[in-house]
Amino acid sequence: MVRAKQFTNFFHNFVVMKKSVNFLPENKRNDLKQLVDLVRRNIKDVGMVILYGSYARNTYVDYDQRVEFGVPTYYMSDYDILILTRKDIGAIQHSLYSKIKNQFFEDKNRPFHTKPQFINYGIDDFNFALAKGHYFETEIKRQGIILYDSGEYRLERRRKLNFDEITERAQKYYNDKFVSAFRFFETTKFDYDKTWYKLASFQLHQATEHALRTVELVFALYSPKEHKLTELMNRCKRFTTEIFKALPRETPEGERLFDLLQRAYVESRYNPDFEITKEDIDALLPKVKMLLDIVERVCTAQIDYYSQQAAR
Repeated sequence: MVRAKQFTNFFHNFVVMKKSVNFLPENKRNDLKQLVDLVRRNIKDVGMVILYGSYARNTYVDYDQRVEFGVPTYYMSDYDILILTRKDIGAIQHSLYSKIKNQFFEDKNRPFHTKPQFINYGIDDFNFALAKGHYFETEIKRQGIILYDSGEYRLERRRKLNFDEITERAQKYYNDKFVSAFRFFETTKFDYDKTWYKLASFQLHQATEHALRTVELVFALYSPKEHKLTELMNRCKRFTTEIFKALPRETPEGERLFDLLQRAYVESRYNPDFEITKEDIDALLPKVKMLLDIVERVCTAQIDYYSQQAAR
């Protein structure tokens, strides 16, 4: 019995990553080929490009439209793509990602075409995470598909997941980021009472940003630096679509309020012409409160799941 278990763990560590996306429709395969070409053209020292997430698992949603709370909403899975380079790309990564996306969408109907989402690691950082059994990186190696391999790098064997450690890290992230989100929300009320509406809008943005980052940290144990709410929501939708109930954008008023909230991060502090009214804050407060309630519920449920796995 012991020898069988040892063999299972040995096999677990040496499973070879998949390299074929032939199970996907031709248009999806063409998209991925184009994205690999664009990544290699725009980014130096690319060692590997790996597809992960719902498209790698073949559980993706191409397009789903429904009515929730009386509001029509639609959902599409993204192409989740990991780019491994000699060193991490650093501060210029977001400008490079934007450039790649713009080139990708040049001949496409952008609002209704599958969107790419990129993350980047230096090879040493990714291998360190695999060797330590970090959840997010281990799942990428377990489920991911290699779209491009220069042959220059070798990935570490993935360690068996330690759910005690995962539970501890997820709880720590939750205690940090979600508590910060709640504090920003509470501070909003102080600024509101003082009629400091521009400052209140900044606090609401920060409450929203920290809440969304809490989701990614709890579910993936990873979250890149990002302040743009559209990007954060796109990243979080693979874990829960409930966040869109709190911040719907399918009506002109919903889009206007979301735009105000997103712009508040910079413009509430640095643009003297930025305007936001008491009525705008009145409309945004319950939306952000609903988001906090959703995040609290889905994240505590995920941490409970980790705890149950650890107890097995």
